[in-house]
Amino acid sequence: MFRKVLVANRGEIAVRVMRACEELNIGTVAVYSEADKDSGHVRYADEAYNVGPARAADSYLDHEGVIEAARKADADAIHPGYGFLAENAEFAGKVEDVEGITWIGPSSDAMESLGEKTKARKIMSEADVPIVPGTTDPVTEPEEVKEFGETHGYPIAIKAEGGGGGRGMKVVWDESEVEDQLESAKREGEAYFDNDSVYLERYLEQPRHIEVQILADEHGNVRHLGERDCSLQRRHQKVIEEGPSAALTDELREKIGEAARRGVAAAEYTNAGTVEFLVEEEDREAGELLGPDANFFFLEVNTRIQVEHTVTEEITGYDIVKRQIKVAAGEEVDFEQDDVDIDGHAMEFRINAENAANDFAPATGGQLETYDPPGGIGVRLDDALRQGDDLVTDYDSMIAKLIVWGEDRDECIERSLRALREYEIAGIPTIIPFHRLMLTDEEFVQSTHTTKYLDEELDESRIEEAQEQWGGDTGDGGASDDEDEAVEREFTVEVNGKRFEVELEERGAPAIPTGDVEAGSGQASRPEPAGGSSSDGGAELEGDGETVDAEMQGTILDIEVEEGDEVAAGDVLVVLEAMKMENDIVASRGGTVTQIAVEEGESVDMGNTLVVLE
Repeated sequence: MFRKVLVANRGEIAVRVMRACEELNIGTVAVYSEADKDSGHVRYADEAYNVGPARAADSYLDHEGVIEAARKADADAIHPGYGFLAENAEFAGKVEDVEGITWIGPSSDAMESLGEKTKARKIMSEADVPIVPGTTDPVTEPEEVKEFGETHGYPIAIKAEGGGGGRGMKVVWDESEVEDQLESAKREGEAYFDNDSVYLERYLEQPRHIEVQILADEHGNVRHLGERDCSLQRRHQKVIEEGPSAALTDELREKIGEAARRGVAAAEYTNAGTVEFLVEEEDREAGELLGPDANFFFLEVNTRIQVEHTVTEEITGYDIVKRQIKVAAGEEVDFEQDDVDIDGHAMEFRINAENAANDFAPATGGQLETYDPPGGIGVRLDDALRQGDDLVTDYDSMIAKLIVWGEDRDECIERSLRALREYEIAGIPTIIPFHRLMLTDEEFVQSTHTTKYLDEELDESRIEEAQEQWGGDTGDGGASDDEDEAVEREFTVEVNGKRFEVELEERGAPAIPTGDVEAGSGQASRPEPAGGSSSDGGAELEGDGETVDAEMQGTILDIEVEEGDEVAAGDVLVVLEAMKMENDIVASRGGTVTQIAVEEGESVDMGNTLVVLE
């Protein structure tokens, strides 16, 4: 077994992995960016190393920086969690090449085979796993998309090879959209996955999203731990996950589970993973289930632990993360397929710092003035925040996961409602009111919803009413005006990148004199942040005219204009990715571009200037 594991992630999943390590008597190492220096996963770890500035590309995604931290810590394994580097085959290969450090996850070869969707489709097809009609080779030209449409009809899904979670996927509803959507999918693939290859699939308009948890070892043992139903989605992002699915007969779930096992075995896959399927919904009455003749199709393999792995842990009793670590250490899976029993029903609620009534806009800052999570039988919280913590907005908006178990789905829903009512958070907005709404929604309660329900059918006014009735903070949860009065006597020392802390924190105490103090005044000014004032952010503005500012936090995907260009009202200036959607930033009036204040790939905050027009 390993001595010390570096967790190459942050937040609740980092703490989740560290807890598993602690139960196995394994030391833990955190990595953190400048933005995360006071975050929960840093507090929890045995030791922690700074790997760079807030920008993920310069810290959590820095291959050499993370590996160097593992060397400094003398860690003998790296666990990637999910997101960031978890499905990066190149990084996994680099770890595999480092003597004395083990990658906790599937091999880089398996990740490459199953991570590239066209390769995965070929493998699954050869293993007799149903696949959605589509291409098994990348497409590059609009004519190829049009030919596919003539053969299979519209709509068509254009998907990035390395994509997932809706990123890099564009839907073409008719031939007139082919060129724009192909270019957009390729652009997202390049921006997020460093791979602009795309492929085509027939777009299923009313599917259910069913996924199977897999665990496999290097001794040839492959097990599935039942399915999860992740059909409640917004813009292809899962919101509530549950297991087992309330829409499938036992015969259908067994067919899907065995198909997942066949596909994973054919790929010579090891460690934990998830095989995702789309199941075609049928016209059925409330209470009627999808039978063994229902169509289901392979979607993709997630070559990592999933956010919603907790659902499976609650209904099977198996600690998936601990078994990930044991498999990576060379141990065999310690149970047979027939030993897997599904007990009761579980749901997971993603607690996102977002205002659901405002198009799920993420919070732009704030502090957890109150953080009082629920408890009681069947209630589990995976989090890393504590009351008084500042919200870090540089990364994902999810701050916690609430997982609830019941003897059956009805009890699970009732217990979930009780837990969500108990969950008290003040200082930032969350989507807890939205979750409470869904647990009283007829379509969800009857389990007749599909992946399109939230985007196309739910009346948005109901979300606004829920937020008004049950919501607390709906703004950015900004700190109070007297925040500057707080004095934090906290000393952090880094020696060769390793973190050591001495803390003395006091609120409402006299300020510690720093810098130049006027004689006899007894007052000192707060020190300037490194690099000068951060009040404005972004590039220094030189151009004259009206500024076009970011309306939300996000990443610049594309810049459509150059300095000196003449633009008209409505012309697209910049493409900004926010909340995993592309947003066109357009000119409100005509004029000349006098300055472009951002670069492609740059992260921006709400209010940052993007373009200056004269």
